[in-house]
Amino acid sequence: MLATEVRDPGVGLVTVTRAKVTGDLSLTRIYWTILGDAAERKKTVKALERATGFVRHLLAERLGLRRVPEVKFIYDESVAAQSRIEEILLEIHAADAARTVDAPAADPPTPADAREQSAERRSGEEPT
Repeated sequence: MLATEVRDPGVGLVTVTRAKVTGDLSLTRIYWTILGDAAERKKTVKALERATGFVRHLLAERLGLRRVPEVKFIYDESVAAQSRIEEILLEIHAADAARTVDAPAADPPTPADAREQSAERRSGEEPT
């Protein structure tokens, strides 16, 4: 409906991430997100507020319910949080990769080293 029937140019390219309806069908929460900065988001919030009545009217025509749920558009913060977590993980991965490249490679233990450590553990000596 938002993409094809709402003709408000302020709505733009809204992505609906989920919709939740209360058990008594009195309220529908539509979670959305948009690419862009805070100014674009504010513009879209106002456009969705203007379109709320029209969307509810379209729902009434299509659902055929005695009472049509109230429609509430809510910006989905979880998408932005997921993006930030992904950025942090990428930064950590890049830092680990840089640290691995900068650190000299240690010689892998040989089977003789493993036997020596095993013998030290059995005898109770401290490993060297």
